[in-house]
Amino acid sequence: MKLYDFKYAVSPMRVRMFLGEKGIAIDGSQGIELINVDMMKGEHRSPEYRAIAPNGLVPSLVVTDNTVLQETMAICRYIELEHPENPLLGSSALEQATIEMWQRKMEMELMMPTAMAFRHANPMAKMLEDQVPEYGEKMRERAKQRMNILNKELANKTFIAGDTFSVADITAYCSIKFFKKLSDTPILPEQENLQRWYDSINTRPSIAWL
Repeated sequence: MKLYDFKYAVSPMRVRMFLGEKGIAIDGSQGIELINVDMMKGEHRSPEYRAIAPNGLVPSLVVTDNTVLQETMAICRYIELEHPENPLLGSSALEQATIEMWQRKMEMELMMPTAMAFRHANPMAKMLEDQVPEYGEKMRERAKQRMNILNKELANKTFIAGDTFSVADITAYCSIKFFKKLSDTPILPEQENLQRWYDSINTRPSIAWL
């Protein structure tokens, strides 16, 4: 299998961390080869990549019969079903539904605003977006507000969906890591629960895949 990736984008980060939690190497030794698509150089617009992913987005996973899977959660679900040990999408019906709920919240309410803040307000992203800086700043504020809400939500929980690490934590962690680095928005001193959670994720071996 081939995983088309861009190191600095949030969604590919999520897939790599998911693989790391499963202990699956991305050097080809366990059946997955990582191929970089440098979006800052426009490689996602090349005819070669568009033949694989017509929308030009990453990540894309080409499985053994040359079927192409796009969308982060579709790829993660495929990996989960192929490698069910150490489940990250839940085991029971209630666990799966709860994790899906929190994953969606983190994706729509945290990841998307952080991504839009970068794409519209950071000069580095000019080639990726027809920038509207005012929109980018609004999205930055929305992401900061969501981080504050998440701090409150983590007051009595070890992880975002409860007591077990899940894909919801992966989405939130990668979003905040991205936000801190490319939008210069740190976790605030008063966000102690969020900082405790973030520090605990930083100790996980899977961050070596990022």
